[in-house]
Amino acid sequence: MKRILAVCSVFVVLAAMSVMAAAQSKGANFAGTWELDKSKSKLPQQMADNITSMTWTVVQTDKEVTREQKMEGAAPGGGGGGRGMGGGGPLTVKLDGSEAVTETQRGKRAVKAKWQSDGKILEITTVNSNGDRTSTSTEHWELADGGKTLKVHQMRETQNGPMESSMVFTKK
Repeated sequence: MKRILAVCSVFVVLAAMSVMAAAQSKGANFAGTWELDKSKSKLPQQMADNITSMTWTVVQTDKEVTREQKMEGAAPGGGGGGRGMGGGGPLTVKLDGSEAVTETQRGKRAVKAKWQSDGKILEITTVNSNGDRTSTSTEHWELADGGKTLKVHQMRETQNGPMESSMVFTKK
């Protein structure tokens, strides 16, 4: 009887540990509509000059995060074009750490995400390649102010050199 009780206790402890591990690996929830606060952001001058407004709509499930970006600006051709922002089109990342590769008009895009700081920061790495041209972007997404603020630090490596920005979004 004691042996059965001991075995049952071990199973209960293991089950509790797996539930806690699953909860930790889930990470922050970035879902919502976010509006760029240019006054709190640090953007490269050309980007700051060309962006009038930017809104991210983020949908998050247990398996992935999808970001739709809408931007208005003064760039030639209108809309800001997404220059310096990794394109501006939709972005979908898998939260299991696997890489997603898609074909775009400009070549291939490989995107991979991983959690850092016990699920508080989501690191998203995007590699765009078109023939002999390759650019790499690394973003760190982090919630602040009780989930009312999304801070995104972006570092881009391109053939024109590195570009860094810190964007601050407020939840709408």
